[in-house]
Amino acid sequence: MLIKEETGKDMANERMDNMLTVREVAQLLHVHPNTLRRWSNKGIIRAYRITPRGDRRFKRKEIDRFLAELNGQGDDRQEAESRQ
Repeated sequence: MLIKEETGKDMANERMDNMLTVREVAQLLHVHPNTLRRWSNKGIIRAYRITPRGDRRFKRKEIDRFLAELNGQGDDRQEAESRQ
């Protein structure tokens, strides 16, 4: 039983390692944290609420995709995928 509890904690920690805080994402995107919150509220970028207080977390892969689209790489990748 102890092993299952440790494994569950490890899996939860691994999932959280793939999540970024508002501050981390704001730094990556070079925007103010309030701008990021506003984008989240408008649905421009997806946030996950993780606590009763409503703290936001962002998936690392989704932020990478968002950055690629901002840099114009999103269209190229979609075109390459559609060719295959």
